[in-house]
Amino acid sequence: MPDCLVLAGPTDEIYSPAALDLLTEVERERAARFLKEAHRRDFVAAHLLVRRCAARVTGVPEEGLTLLQHCDRCGPGHGRPSLAEFPELGVSLSHTGGYVCAAAGPGRIGVDAERVPGGPFEESLAAQALSPAERALVADNESLIRLWVRKEALIKRGELALDGLRSADLSALPLDGAGDGRRRLEWEGRHLLEWRTASGVAVSVVTDRPATFGLFPGSRVEEDL
Repeated sequence: MPDCLVLAGPTDEIYSPAALDLLTEVERERAARFLKEAHRRDFVAAHLLVRRCAARVTGVPEEGLTLLQHCDRCGPGHGRPSLAEFPELGVSLSHTGGYVCAAAGPGRIGVDAERVPGGPFEESLAAQALSPAERALVADNESLIRLWVRKEALIKRGELALDGLRSADLSALPLDGAGDGRRRLEWEGRHLLEWRTASGVAVSVVTDRPATFGLFPGSRVEEDL
């Protein structure tokens, strides 16, 4: 099996009404509950994209893959994703305000994307998420969200919980932006692939093996890095 594959891009490039046919009944019900059409499209696009990743990794067509989600507290329907046909394959997805990303590959995988907020520094978020060493390094929302997406990716890997964010100290990792748009890092045996889009989205992918950033036909994702 190849190393991890990552795909990402604007929702409008990935979303298709036909994608609803690939979703399970549970996914379609969740999509229908969104009050805003833009949020519904983000959800559908992300669930399509994670199938696209898995299809490339496994060689099985997107329509042959069933995405399941399970929450340790609430049960099935949301939470950590997996594929019914390949339960050992790691998969993860994220969406935020018009941008989606997903990854698939061997081992544990976590992906998170968040828009960097403008305005005053998000002090309450910093108090919730940062260790004392991290807080000493963070002075703006840019570096705060860079740390936040790393920790959210660890949560999606099953290594961290929301009430334990401050216990994970990532202060050894750089907080400045990557010069070439995407950056690879290593932290305690984990591989990180990160980037920030020109539209203000910070993304972190945490994997057991190095991840490859892939493109899909018609993608303009490079223009947004």
